[in-house]
Amino acid sequence: MSAPAFSLDTVGTLRGAGIILAKELRAEWRTRELMNTTIVFALMVVVLFSFTFDPSDAESRRYASGLLWLAFLFAGSLMLHPSFAREQSNDTLYALRMAPVAPSSILLGKLLANFIFMSLAELVLLPVFTVLYNVQILPVLDQLLLVLALGTLGLSVTGTVFSAIAAQARMRELLLPLLLLPILTPVLIASVEATTGLLSDPPELAATPLKFLVGFDIIFLTASYFLFDYLCEE
Repeated sequence: MSAPAFSLDTVGTLRGAGIILAKELRAEWRTRELMNTTIVFALMVVVLFSFTFDPSDAESRRYASGLLWLAFLFAGSLMLHPSFAREQSNDTLYALRMAPVAPSSILLGKLLANFIFMSLAELVLLPVFTVLYNVQILPVLDQLLLVLALGTLGLSVTGTVFSAIAAQARMRELLLPLLLLPILTPVLIASVEATTGLLSDPPELAATPLKFLVGFDIIFLTASYFLFDYLCEE
């Protein structure tokens, strides 16, 4: 009897997450404020880094991945902040809590929306990055996309959860980066190491940072799933 109940709960959670995801996508499609602001900000960071360092080919392969992920981190902090902060107006978050959806559906829907938004911004930023820093990514594009997906998922999970925490605070604009940066430092280091290996000559995808990213994503996804009910209550 437990298997059908589990299946019904899973289907209900996924259906609720799909509703939340559709709401987030429609809201962003109407205004496009979040995507436009984030993309412009990330492009400015990458361009300013390029003009400041003026890297050679060898320096590009060594340092470009770090600059790229710093741009992703800054853009992610900007993009993830409104995830729950905009729900404070008109008490929309309380309405979501009163809706017949599980708190895990709210988390999953917000997480998927943030992951999609950040992935789109990264896909726009990546060609500009390759031109400015004169790096070749086409031979390792599939592996690079895997690293980007794992790193972005880790950033999205932690950012979504801490956005829910910071949304209740008075100085939420400052609190979210302060919460995110210490937690995301290991993810940033692992993502930079994996990307640097792919941009090196010859390219190589190191197994250790890749395994770390997979483990980080699984642990934080699981912890967020079980703890998000208490976050919503607070």
